[in-house]
Amino acid sequence: MEFEDHRPLYDWVVIECGYKNTPEESPKQIEFAKLYLTNVVTGKRYIKKLVEEGIVDGWDDPRLVSIAALRRRGFTPESIQKFVELCGVAKANSSVDYAMLEYCIREDLKMKCPRMMAVLDPIKVIIDNYPEGQTEYLEVPNNLENPELGTRQVPFTREIYIDREDFMEEPPKKYFRMFPGNEVRLMNAYFVTCNSYTKDENGKVTEIHCTYDPASKGGNSPDGRKVKGTIHWVSAEHGKKVTARLYENIVNEELGVYNEDGSLNLNPNSLTVLTDCVVEPALIDVKPYESFQFVRQGFFCCDCKDSKPGEPVFNRIVSLKSSFKLSTVQ
Repeated sequence: MEFEDHRPLYDWVVIECGYKNTPEESPKQIEFAKLYLTNVVTGKRYIKKLVEEGIVDGWDDPRLVSIAALRRRGFTPESIQKFVELCGVAKANSSVDYAMLEYCIREDLKMKCPRMMAVLDPIKVIIDNYPEGQTEYLEVPNNLENPELGTRQVPFTREIYIDREDFMEEPPKKYFRMFPGNEVRLMNAYFVTCNSYTKDENGKVTEIHCTYDPASKGGNSPDGRKVKGTIHWVSAEHGKKVTARLYENIVNEELGVYNEDGSLNLNPNSLTVLTDCVVEPALIDVKPYESFQFVRQGFFCCDCKDSKPGEPVFNRIVSLKSSFKLSTVQ
């Protein structure tokens, strides 16, 4: 409502320009209040300072909420429109949780995006009884909820990568992923059983050795036995190395937006860059702004600024799950 005090001047200009002072014929001045979004920086003065100090890489940095920044991160026009429709328009200042904007982009992308396999923190798995040098192409649906997106062929080989968090040496109860002696399902592929693993001099696990059940192709066993854990994977031979960027809120309002000196209390973990990610080969020739769901990781968009032909950089738009419920704003 910062222009409300200017209404008398506006009305005077309208009259002096010869318009009739009637509701039907006069130009109208309609004012609306600001909509504040939590955990982001919206003030131009603060954004300018972040850019000048190199904390963000420009006005289109994906941690900001300018139109250019939202587009670069991967937010679609439809998701922003849905967000505005849910918020409504008012003359009273209001505040909306950033999680609501994330809800809108999840709802928009979940039926549109192919679901691809990407390993963000890779650890090698060797399937000892799988034929050396063999490459098998498995048919994988692009989106189980939207069959219209079709299928693709994914290469499977003796050596694969899985996410490091999908393996534990000594797992707690109700951990159903890979650990010594346990059998898991490789998504759309086979049942495998973990037999052993090797470590480097620092005690970090470097390789996992498994055996597979050839009869379980496709992820089901003819004898009907069940496994509780299903993990995604990427062929070590055919997978491609890419960079992925994970984002968090640039400020955390629960800890205070401002420091005592008036500066922003910035989240030091607002950007995490992962340079050793491995993705299936279909993801290497994507175009800027193309979006995908990385299985169990979130929705990602090919960055328009830093990607190069054959060297894509992926921005995580949003994670897959949230505690946000739409009913909380209705």
